[in-house]
Amino acid sequence: MIYLSSSSSFHFVFAVVVGVCRSERGEKKRGGGDMVLVLCLGDLHVPYRTSDLPQQFKDILLPGKVGQILCTGDICTKEMYDYLKTICTNIHVVKGQFDEDHAYPETKVVKIGDLKFGLVHGHTVIPWGDISSLGMVQRQMDVDVLISGHTHEFRTYAYEDKLLVNPGSATGAYSSKEASTTPSFCLFDVDSTKATIYTYKLKDGEVKKEKMFFEKRA
Repeated sequence: MIYLSSSSSFHFVFAVVVGVCRSERGEKKRGGGDMVLVLCLGDLHVPYRTSDLPQQFKDILLPGKVGQILCTGDICTKEMYDYLKTICTNIHVVKGQFDEDHAYPETKVVKIGDLKFGLVHGHTVIPWGDISSLGMVQRQMDVDVLISGHTHEFRTYAYEDKLLVNPGSATGAYSSKEASTTPSFCLFDVDSTKATIYTYKLKDGEVKKEKMFFEKRA
């Protein structure tokens, strides 16, 4: 199915793609430059709430496939941080509620292409996962895309011409509200003011993929 929400500034398209996903390959811009593939994930909670990242995700997230990592925190240990660095050394992490490394910042803004990404864990956003509260954070950070976590539930919202994304828990770690959650992460394929977003969810042993499109208009 296709869902289209448009405004004077942005178009946001949602398409569900049925089947087992395959790893995304980098492409060249029509202008000749490289597109940037960005991995967004968080809430791993290894080893305290789960043992590891699912093997199905490890088979997708191979070294050298992504250009940057945006992580919403709760990596919890240096060992898991070091593992993420084997996927990509260009990694941005914000502090989660249970991270051992207290040097992570509370928030971070990263410009990729012509899009500004804001990164926050989300445990200080009350109510947790609330769209209006996240929208206020987005406005304060002055970003086009706000990436947040903490709820362990994948969510995307087009809100006031901006994009709010929660990539969920990459390991399916339990949350304060749910005994189990669906493992998920997403990839942004950024080309200037445009981004194609691929969402990966592990359901019944298979990785399912969803595809979204986001464009910032001048």
